[in-house]
Amino acid sequence: MVRAFAPATVANVVVGFDVLGHALDGPGDEVEVEVSAQPGVVIERIEGATGLPLAPEKNTAGMALLHLIRTLELDHGFRVRIAKGLPAASGMGSSAASAVAAVVAASAVVAGGVSSAMQLDAALAGEAVASGSRHADNVAPALFGGLVLSLDVADGQFRVAPIPAPPGVVCAVVRPDFAVATSAARSALRAEVPLSLAVRQSAHLAAFVTACHSGDLGLLRHAMRDLIVGPQRSALVPGFKDACAAAREAGALGCSFAGAGPSLMAWVEPHAAAAVVAAVRDAFARFDLATEHWVSPIDAPGARVL
Repeated sequence: MVRAFAPATVANVVVGFDVLGHALDGPGDEVEVEVSAQPGVVIERIEGATGLPLAPEKNTAGMALLHLIRTLELDHGFRVRIAKGLPAASGMGSSAASAVAAVVAASAVVAGGVSSAMQLDAALAGEAVASGSRHADNVAPALFGGLVLSLDVADGQFRVAPIPAPPGVVCAVVRPDFAVATSAARSALRAEVPLSLAVRQSAHLAAFVTACHSGDLGLLRHAMRDLIVGPQRSALVPGFKDACAAAREAGALGCSFAGAGPSLMAWVEPHAAAAVVAAVRDAFARFDLATEHWVSPIDAPGARVL
């Protein structure tokens, strides 16, 4: 029996919709996996959340393990116990964290171990239960840690490339007491965008990656502007547009939704982190939204066996 932890994550990172993500040093999910002579997966309990399915094929952790069993042709099954440290519909990668923690725990009890590529593949199969398709922007950083770019190279098969975290920058995340379903956040997006806007956003993504490698915070400040996704989603969360403006005025290098929201993420120099958090919380408070927050290094560690 092994218990593993997978951290919260920030997907999109302003300019990399469905492409970029990084881990957070803070909350996360724990999953305990025990070898069972009975085939298949049995989820015995889920702590810290209500309404989540115990049926393994409908649960991200359970589906990830079913995929692992099929891929490795295992002659045994798993009993699973999940402790949720992340709220659902928070934009902090809750569904991915459960899938990744389950895979990492199972990998530690499987004879011969499991390759990192197989772990990623199984976790993606689990994440698809929640998102409807294979998205690596939360799964990859939860598994590997740090800031990563995930490239779909062959119909849901991803190549993951680490990006250095720029020195002297941390991530502040503020979660308002408000829920946004991933499906609702996706339905708010237009299927097409003007070519000129797509070109400008591509330039911002390229500048972002360049700034991370060079440590040019001036370039990073110019690059971290979401021209497409954030503006279309901002109406989903009361006060979000005001909160993002307040973060920038308080010194944030860039800010937008964490994943599908409603959490707000901002990259900021450490000396300005407290001011940015206070400004964002005050902005949400004007819309009667209570908040909680975290400040984390960007190169935070990924999943690990406890």
